[in-house]
Amino acid sequence: MAETALVWFRNDLRVADNPALFEALSHGRTTIALHVEETGEMVRRRGAASRWWLHHSLASLAGDLSTLGVALETVRGPAEECVAAAVRRHGATAVYWNRRYGPSERVTDQAIKTALRAAGTTVQSFAANVLVEPFEMETGAGKPYSVYTPFWKTLRQRDIPTPLGRPDGLAPIAAPGVDADYREPEWGRKIGRHWQIGEPAARSRLDRFLEDLVADYPNERDIPAREATSRLSPHLAFGEISPRQVWHAAMAIAHHAPGKAASIDKFLSELAWRDFNYNQLYHREDIARVPMVAKYAHLEWRGDEAALEAWTRGRTGIPIVDAGMRELWETGTMHNRVRMLTASLLAKNLLIDWRRGEEWFWDTLVDADPANNPGNWQWVAGSGLDASPYFRIFNPVTQGERFDPHGDYVRRWVPEVARLPDHLVHQPWQAPEARRLGYPAPIVDLKASRERALEAFKAL
Repeated sequence: MAETALVWFRNDLRVADNPALFEALSHGRTTIALHVEETGEMVRRRGAASRWWLHHSLASLAGDLSTLGVALETVRGPAEECVAAAVRRHGATAVYWNRRYGPSERVTDQAIKTALRAAGTTVQSFAANVLVEPFEMETGAGKPYSVYTPFWKTLRQRDIPTPLGRPDGLAPIAAPGVDADYREPEWGRKIGRHWQIGEPAARSRLDRFLEDLVADYPNERDIPAREATSRLSPHLAFGEISPRQVWHAAMAIAHHAPGKAASIDKFLSELAWRDFNYNQLYHREDIARVPMVAKYAHLEWRGDEAALEAWTRGRTGIPIVDAGMRELWETGTMHNRVRMLTASLLAKNLLIDWRRGEEWFWDTLVDADPANNPGNWQWVAGSGLDASPYFRIFNPVTQGERFDPHGDYVRRWVPEVARLPDHLVHQPWQAPEARRLGYPAPIVDLKASRERALEAFKAL
C-alpha cells in the first residue's frame, strides 16, 4: 500500500522554495495539502482584508498544486483536531509543515507534533519563512537583538540558504474548488483592482521591481506619489514568495549589475527589518498586546472615540494623514512613510492607545502580518525595541512638504484640497478659502499635542 504524506500549509502558500512540500514529494508518494482556518482562544483571526486575500491566494495555490498531482483541502476549526482528522482520513504516515514563530503558534505546533509522533506518525518541520530563524540570531552575549543596526550587520554576513526550486510532482489532477460558499464582498472587488494575487504574481512583481525600479529605490522609496517600492509585502505575508527567493534574486542582480549594488543593499536591509520583527515576535510575549518596553504599560492613553473615528475615516483635517487612511480604505495598503505618519498622529498627537490603530490596520491591510504589524506600531509608539519616543513624533505638515512637495499624493486621495497651491496643500487651514473647501479643520493642534505627548512620556 502506497504511503501518503500530508503537507500543512499556513503562511507559505507557494510551491517553489517550500521545504515541507519538497520533502513530501521527494519520495514519490501520494501527497495531500491541507489549509486550516484556525479557531480557538489563542488564535488571532485574520482581518477582513487578509481573509479576502487568503481566499484568492488559496485558489491560486490549489491550481499550482494540481499540476503536481496534489489536492488542496481547506477546513475550519481547532488546528489540533483538523490536522489529526486529516491524518486519519487519508491514512497519512508523515506530516510536514514550515515553521511559524508566534508564541501561541509554537505552542499549538508543538502539541500537534507531540501527539502525532506518539501515534507513530512521522512529523518534520522546516525553516522557510524568514531569512534566518530567530533562535539562530543572538548577540555576542547570547541574547536576542534589541537594536536593529547590529542585527542587520550580523544578518548581512550570514549565508542565506539557497531557495529550493519547484518540486517534481506526480500526474496532474483537476484543481479542487476552494470554499464554494465564499461570496466576494463589494469592497473586495474594489481592492482587487489594485492587486494580482498568487505565487506567479509575486514572482512577476519581484522581477519588475529588480529590473525597473530598484536603482532609484534609496532616493524615491519615501516619496508616496512615486511607484518606487516593491509592493511585495502581502506576497511575503502569505508566503506566495519566500524572503530567501527575494534575497537571492536581488543578490544576483547586484552581482551582474554592480551599479545597482548599493540600492539593492538598501532594499535588503528593509527585507531584514521583517526578520527583526519576527525576532521580537519569537522572543517576547504577544507583541500585539504587550508593550516590549515594560514601562509603557503604564502610559495613560486618551479615550477619544470621536478622534479615533475621524482617523480611521481619513477626516482628521491633516491632508497627508487623511490621504494615507483613504488610500488604505481604497486599496488595502498604504505607503510605508505615510504609515509612520498616520501611526504617529494617533499614538503621539492624539495619545490614543497604539493597539487601537494596530487593530484597524490588522483588519484593513492586505499585508497584515503578525510580526510586522505590531512590531512597527510599537516602534512608532515608542514602546517597541530600537524606538526613540522623544524624537519619533513626526510632524505631518513638514513631512508632507518634504516627501510630497508638490502635493501629488495628497491631491490624489484628498480631492477637497486639490486646487490649493503647493505651499498650502499640506496645511489647508491657512488658506483664505479654508471654510469653503468642504474639508474638516484639524482635530488636534500639532504643536500643543506634541508637548502633551512628551509630558506623558516624561511622567513614566
